[in-house]
Amino acid sequence: MRYLLLLSGLFVLALSSCSDIRIKEHPEWKQYFDARGVDGCFEFYDNNKEIAHYYNKERCNTRYSPASTFKIFNSLVALETSVAPDEQMVIKWDGIQRWNEEWNKDLTMIQAFKASAVPYYQELARRIGREKMQHYLDTVQYGNMRIGDSIDRFWLNDTLKITADEQVGFMKRLYHGELPFNERAQRIVKSMMLQKESPDYKLYYKTGWRKSATENLLWVVGFVEKTERLKNVETGKVEGIPHPYFFALNFTSKDTAASVQQMQQLRMGLLQQLLDANDIGK
Repeated sequence: MRYLLLLSGLFVLALSSCSDIRIKEHPEWKQYFDARGVDGCFEFYDNNKEIAHYYNKERCNTRYSPASTFKIFNSLVALETSVAPDEQMVIKWDGIQRWNEEWNKDLTMIQAFKASAVPYYQELARRIGREKMQHYLDTVQYGNMRIGDSIDRFWLNDTLKITADEQVGFMKRLYHGELPFNERAQRIVKSMMLQKESPDYKLYYKTGWRKSATENLLWVVGFVEKTERLKNVETGKVEGIPHPYFFALNFTSKDTAASVQQMQQLRMGLLQQLLDANDIGK
């Protein structure tokens, strides 16, 4: 039986597709979060089968700071407005020593994206400016669309917030080139998101980490593109058909003493387990 997405409480995918989709809840995924002592949610959308799978629907529809996952949006706006002519644009290091040594040098956009360099993207936001940034937040309808008082911190200080469901819808539109940015900008950003690939599998994502005195909020958002080998009924030849899946994982951890490496391992280990559980992480 098909369900209207509106009835499920998952609104964004309904807006991004002209057809109804099916919803499937997975309470069994709770075990993966419990095993790591974290509270979170996971949603992924099987594009070809038009099925939205999720764990913890209430949290999937609760807005949180996007943290560094906002670098996807920030990059798109910079490329669209020609603030960044391409992904090789260099921003000079300001000379301030920061905790992450990868940030303490001149960086191109693609290097800054891979290293999740906050100073680079703060400078990018300042160059874009409030008016243009707000225009695209409103046009895309990205989360609550709020900038507040700080053009270079609004995605880090809980002013801008977005749900996991909205992140999945955003990834779906990016993959299909349906965002209000030019095709080149979307293609470049997708290429920067590519983290892992094999002949039949590509994994694209961006992580985020919002740290406070009491907890860590962690994100991974992106998509998987698997190539399925199917026989063409007309030619009899086996052809590769792309099968995309869009996902968003977020969770909170109370372990504020954990190292960066421990948080990275926790986040990516949980994502891999959830993808493997659905046979889409291989």
